[in-house]
Amino acid sequence: MNLALSLLPITLGVARLPSGSALPDWLDWSDPLVSVTRTDDEISIICPEDRIPDDVTCEKGWRVFKVAGPLEISLTGILFSLLTPLAEAGVPILALSTYDTDYVLVRDGKVADAASALRRVARVADTGIE
Repeated sequence: MNLALSLLPITLGVARLPSGSALPDWLDWSDPLVSVTRTDDEISIICPEDRIPDDVTCEKGWRVFKVAGPLEISLTGILFSLLTPLAEAGVPILALSTYDTDYVLVRDGKVADAASALRRVARVADTGIE
């Protein structure tokens, strides 16, 4: 598989709201990456970290590697090929998939380690990686 990755120039937060909550007014659909997932247990929101108020349960400081797409939805093993070297390198992740592509979120302090691990299986653009 010939994957190409880029590091997006944003820092995200992952917020948790109680199940049944309304979408908050601080959520802005015009941001470059926003994801909302609702389950019976919670609502998780991924968005630019500066949007999330201090009184909301969240983890900030996530950076995003984007797989160049669009990818065929029938492809298999994309995330596995990316997550295996990250796990071997001890880099915690959050994965996010859309219809067209995949995103791998890593802690800001682990970007260089993640890029190094990912270079074993993909082309990683150097922009923004320290």
